[in-house]
Amino acid sequence: MQRLKFTQDEGSAFYKELNEQIENYFQKHNLSKTGNQVMYFKIFLYFGLDALFYWLMMTSDTRMEFYLYYVLMGLFVLMTAFNVSHDACHGAAVKSKFWNKVLFSLSFNLQGNNAYVWGKHHNESHHLYTNVEGSDIDVLNNPLFRMTKTQELKWFHKYQYVYAPLLYLFYSINWFLFRETLMIFNVSSRTIQIKIPFWEIVKLFFFKIAYIGYMIVLPIYLLPFGWQTVFLAFILNHFLVSIVFVAVLGVSHLSDYVEHPEPITENQMAMSWPKLQMRTSVDYNADSVFFNWTLGGFNAHALHHILPNVCHVHYLDILPIFRELAEKHGLTYIEMPYYQSLKGHFRFLKRMGSEHSFTPVTFEK
Repeated sequence: MQRLKFTQDEGSAFYKELNEQIENYFQKHNLSKTGNQVMYFKIFLYFGLDALFYWLMMTSDTRMEFYLYYVLMGLFVLMTAFNVSHDACHGAAVKSKFWNKVLFSLSFNLQGNNAYVWGKHHNESHHLYTNVEGSDIDVLNNPLFRMTKTQELKWFHKYQYVYAPLLYLFYSINWFLFRETLMIFNVSSRTIQIKIPFWEIVKLFFFKIAYIGYMIVLPIYLLPFGWQTVFLAFILNHFLVSIVFVAVLGVSHLSDYVEHPEPITENQMAMSWPKLQMRTSVDYNADSVFFNWTLGGFNAHALHHILPNVCHVHYLDILPIFRELAEKHGLTYIEMPYYQSLKGHFRFLKRMGSEHSFTPVTFEK
């Protein structure tokens, strides 16, 4: 991973004043930046729903019930990741470092994925160098997609905006089966190769086997529906999880409104870190109570990237401060309704598949 240095600019002044006002807000209201009673309720709610739907799935009397509860459990496991795992990864779900680690590891590993790999590189790569190819691990180098202008433009890329939704169906199953496993052998669709410690490799395989055990083997063994029904439910679950996951996150950093900045020298960016975050993130319906509750604040992505140590349950209260200071310091806050962000995502795919160079659309409120 290429480590970069940032430049002082208007984003630096924005960030300094933002932190001062955020500190004043929490002190004035005698609040912690981490989760409050609402967050504690959400933690018990989402973990409780995970367990409830698994129990209902394993006690189903009909195939329709089995499919319904299987898919609902998968959906709420994803919502647990949105609402609990993500904040816990940033140490913001609860005050205790220990319980943040437990919540993050538990909810992530039980999906059959590796908490260490995602957590480390989410914090140390994606949040530091958002959308910078070679530094942000979430920038894809997948031959089926062209995501940055430095990647080779091939003839079939002009259709990527058409076939993308089909391939998006396989996002979750690819993550579970291949993404982390291939990283062990330094093979990845990411622009960065990483090394996984031996103990984490052991845990990676242990939790994947455990996941297969309680999501496939146990239902086949304990329920009378046959392996075909269980396997189909497993696939349908991953299809739904994939579509929801990509629909929530894909529009945030893959849009024709955002930039994929390049260093001006080998390790120097021509902007500050806060300005990078503002130029590489799209927020949609940031003040929506519904999205805040269901998506864990992922719809307020720029806000999250700038203030990752603040729990999402506070976003609706501090959003006015964020907006006001961005405008004061001349930074464009890219915020729009969801349908507009979705259009921006598919325009990005279409343009990236047909244009050698790429200039983001100027965002206007």
